[in-house]
Amino acid sequence: MGEVNFHGVFPYLVTPVDTQGNIKSEVLARLVDHLVRSGVQGLTPLGSTGEFAYLNWFQKRRVVEVVLEANAGRVPVIAGVAATTTAEAVRQARELEALGVNGILAILETYFPIPESGVINYFTEIARAVSCPIVLYTNPNFQRGDLTLRVIEQLMKVPNIRYLKDASGDTGRLLSILNLVGDRIRIFSSSTHIPLCVMLIGGIGWMAGPACLIPSQSVRLYELARAKKWEEAMILQRELWRINQVFTSYSLAACIKAGLELQGFPVGDPLPPQVPLKEEAREEVRRVLEAVGAL
Repeated sequence: MGEVNFHGVFPYLVTPVDTQGNIKSEVLARLVDHLVRSGVQGLTPLGSTGEFAYLNWFQKRRVVEVVLEANAGRVPVIAGVAATTTAEAVRQARELEALGVNGILAILETYFPIPESGVINYFTEIARAVSCPIVLYTNPNFQRGDLTLRVIEQLMKVPNIRYLKDASGDTGRLLSILNLVGDRIRIFSSSTHIPLCVMLIGGIGWMAGPACLIPSQSVRLYELARAKKWEEAMILQRELWRINQVFTSYSLAACIKAGLELQGFPVGDPLPPQVPLKEEAREEVRRVLEAVGAL
């Protein structure tokens, strides 16, 4: 496919795994085809909803192989790279680019606190190791080594760092980032923000797990935003926000996987030590999916 300008709805794909730890390739391939046919503008395997923190390298590599094969070049694929060491992150990025991904979503995993210089080095080395575009991932709710404005200002100087996905839920922070980066780095939202608001202030789309469950509705919201039909878009945004309200009460991966099971995709339970949703929670997920026309 070559280099493209990323924009739009990029679902964070779940990782279907059987009880022996094998990737359920047929299920994942069917999900990929469903999402692409629903109109999504891209796919992101090995994001947070993909449970990257609970997968070994062989599972991660297989996930990307399956996604690329099922996608067959129809939309861009941005694969997550996460590690606690710079060397391992660089190795993963090189291998995934060699497989054929169109971009890398760079995620920093930490145990000990990392100073800003270490954070800058981590993302810079990943970017220098590949030729494809890099999407920086920042989520201060889960990461100890967050991307401050000072860090982002330094990373802007790396040529192929061209996007940032912010999952902070802080629109004021996003405005500060947008004022800093201008057109140099494009911003993706998560569904933790109200995505429509992020589009209004200058975002180019969102990467989020719930888009696996409501791909056509998410694409419709994005298209309304691009057309600046804000009143109509806000009506849809309010309706779709019900899903996020339910999901904030439970584990996100468990909710997305439970919802996909209800939709006929046997993706299985979240990986232990995570736990699946109890029946009452599954019923709550069912009701909200029915309410937004996703069942």
